[in-house]
Amino acid sequence: MGFRNQQQGENVPHIGVTTPWVSVNMSNVSVNSVETDRSKSTEQSRAQSERTVCPECSGRLRHDVSHGEHVCVECGLVVDADEIDHGPEWRSFDDEGDARTRVGAPITERRHDKGLSTTIGWEDRDAYGNDLSASKRTRLRRLRTWNERFTSKDARERNLKHAFGELERMASALGLPDPCRETAAVIYRRAVEEDLLPGRSIEAMATASLYAAARQHGTPRTFVAFDSVSRVDDQPVKRAYRYLSGELDLEIAPPDPEQYLRPFASDLGVTDETERLAREILEAAKAAELHIGKSPAGIAAAAIYAAGRLTNDRVTQETIDETTGVSKFTIRNRYQELLEAYGIYEETEHNR
Repeated sequence: MGFRNQQQGENVPHIGVTTPWVSVNMSNVSVNSVETDRSKSTEQSRAQSERTVCPECSGRLRHDVSHGEHVCVECGLVVDADEIDHGPEWRSFDDEGDARTRVGAPITERRHDKGLSTTIGWEDRDAYGNDLSASKRTRLRRLRTWNERFTSKDARERNLKHAFGELERMASALGLPDPCRETAAVIYRRAVEEDLLPGRSIEAMATASLYAAARQHGTPRTFVAFDSVSRVDDQPVKRAYRYLSGELDLEIAPPDPEQYLRPFASDLGVTDETERLAREILEAAKAAELHIGKSPAGIAAAAIYAAGRLTNDRVTQETIDETTGVSKFTIRNRYQELLEAYGIYEETEHNR
């Protein structure tokens, strides 16, 4: 049951003697692991019950998949918001689900190839960040050149590539959201497919597409704003817009004056109090139906001017004219009408 230590000459117990002690400890570990699993399952069940029961009224919770929220059906309390969906963004109705995988960026209309082609990076480095040799850099430049030729192999794709680059540049300068840019790309692509571009410049048609998309999404900008970022004058853009809206049957509702209020207030740098009062003046004007048949941009600019006079946030008519493109004549005419609709009469003659 033992062996002799050759250095000290004493008997040392064999390791097999400790086997029962080890087995007892292993059983304790297994018992502890079972208890840990039970506690975890209890916590999970408690968390699951908390997700199905309202913490306020103990009502039933409903999972709103479209908004990523858990909402109580009794009291309307939103328990969880902005929930992250870790599942796939696609649905499969047959056996193809196992074969479907997602690799790379999603398909987008803002790329001439819809984002399906690859792009070779501009850095002359390998996967480890090391500089390439001269021969490999030459080879990589040649590969980039051929890659550009293959991804835009005909005049139509080169047209789309140039136009979508202009769309991105102008939309970024104007602060337009991504859905608006997608719609602008769809409008321009439809114009190319229906052969509406011959005789018109790419820049004018791209600007007109973005102008139409901005109005469709409720974030309109004036032609003056587009004139500051476009590479063409406003007259070709206006003609291109009328042509696009007529040929493509674009459904564009008349803009609301309030949609121009926030961009104008931001560009003019007025205070929050002035913007709030201008919104109240616009609501009074809409209640009196003063906005019908008039320019929405002119109504919004005049409301900001009137609110600035009432809050001592002095914004001159000339500044508004230069920033928004609304003439001083329009501001003076609309200004008096808006003040009367808001219930102020005594300051009208003085401020004119």
